[in-house]
Amino acid sequence: MTKAKSMGAVAARVLAVWALLLAFATPANAQLLGFEQALAEAASSDAVLAAFYGERGYQPIWTTGSDADRRAALFAALAAAPDHGLPAARYGAEALIARFATLRTERDRARLEAAVSSALLNYAHDVQVGVITDPSALEDGLVRKPKRQDQLAILEAFAAASNPTAYLRTLPPQDPEYAQLMRAKFDIEAALARGGWGPKVPAVGKLEPGATGPAVIALRDRLIALGYLARSASASFDTAMQAAVQQFQLDNGLSADGVAGETTLGEINRNPEDRLRAIVVAMERMRWMYGSERGERHVWVNLPDFTAKIIDDGKVTFQTITVVGQNLRNTRSPEFSDQMEHMVINPSWYVPRSITVAEYLPMLQANPGAVSYLDLIDQTGRVIARDGIDFVQFDANTFPFDLKQGPSNSNALGLVKFMFPNALNIYLHDTPSKSLFARETRAFSHGCIRLGDPFDFAYALLARQSTDPQGLFARNLHSGQETTLPLDTFVPVHLVYFTAWPNAKGRIEFRRDIYGRDALIFQALQNAGVALPSWQS
Repeated sequence: MTKAKSMGAVAARVLAVWALLLAFATPANAQLLGFEQALAEAASSDAVLAAFYGERGYQPIWTTGSDADRRAALFAALAAAPDHGLPAARYGAEALIARFATLRTERDRARLEAAVSSALLNYAHDVQVGVITDPSALEDGLVRKPKRQDQLAILEAFAAASNPTAYLRTLPPQDPEYAQLMRAKFDIEAALARGGWGPKVPAVGKLEPGATGPAVIALRDRLIALGYLARSASASFDTAMQAAVQQFQLDNGLSADGVAGETTLGEINRNPEDRLRAIVVAMERMRWMYGSERGERHVWVNLPDFTAKIIDDGKVTFQTITVVGQNLRNTRSPEFSDQMEHMVINPSWYVPRSITVAEYLPMLQANPGAVSYLDLIDQTGRVIARDGIDFVQFDANTFPFDLKQGPSNSNALGLVKFMFPNALNIYLHDTPSKSLFARETRAFSHGCIRLGDPFDFAYALLARQSTDPQGLFARNLHSGQETTLPLDTFVPVHLVYFTAWPNAKGRIEFRRDIYGRDALIFQALQNAGVALPSWQS
């Protein structure tokens, strides 16, 4: 059965049950008292329900004839829960509808009243702040903590709403990107219902302008199905196909050379289901950020996109490429939000403890003169001479020193770092290793974010507080001294991980799952009951 037919059947059952409810009035005082007592018992195991019904004298909001609008609004929302990538079975809508049809006693009605309120709260939680309540349990780098809901306030607002359908529509994230992701989800589901995007392009090495043959025809048809090429009977790799390939590459974070090589063909041949999973995960990630103000001006660092952007009033006003953490357990860049407070010009590099003991201690044990550009610092902050120190006596737990690199052109942090103080010791910074920015996939750091254009990034930040941002920066830089330059207004920084995200034109761009986090999240969503639609008739 198709999704549309299934929802139609549910709606028909709901209408039939509502007709039965109109006849299920309980005017007698004895019956009402019986209902109140039964509802108090049914709600007693849930503090929110107990408080809500206690405050309203145990009066129902679902189970009388006058509650028809609330019931219709909720059950319509539950029927549409899969549109949000939510686990519809978790809310038990069909079982609740069936229970309305079999009510016999006031105790039955009271238990059903509490059960429907529980379904509302479960749905409200999932659609607003996410199905996965503790992302960090999946992976340490998922530091983001979904907002804690005031569920009593939700119940009270819903009960008081003059238009319950309109109220339920306020629960999901209201960001335009969420709506764009949902529309893209519908589009891909429609394509799947039509049979998908057609045959994959055969692996033939690479296809470039001037090429002909069956593989070019398959590429043409695939690009048409994906919406990148107008319908055409051309059997050659012409200029129109080259432009289509370039646009596809841009939308998928690939080098836009217009040549369909192995990597590009791999992305073109992705299954619609792969893209659907990326969108469902992106919507869940957006729910984790619900209530976290992005800020009229903010920095947006999308890790798998390898970019850092300054966004002012919804528009990108500055963008630079990045290098992010290597795909290793202890070096993947985390996902979280914070406030950028200042920049440090000519910074010193205090080597993180993990790097000190894992990488540099073995080098010092083999040769005490190794990494001579790093100072040895004791617990009081003094520089200690290495002469006479037997590094072999120490291990990762007993090594008593820190390592520090002073300001210089070869400093690991380059000439500027941008600080949003956090327990993870993650920040944005310059780097002397410029060659890595030429790579297509740029996951090489120990976790911090390296910027391709750090000086221009600094100028853009300082432009809000100086009429001569370049001069201000240059004066501090040329001093050669480590200098902290505060930002007059703190700037929110969001380190995010979206492999599906709408661009300024609303087209969804896709990126590769460089850390495998999407796969972990989608598996957790499946374990919670999220299922992609089935198109079998």
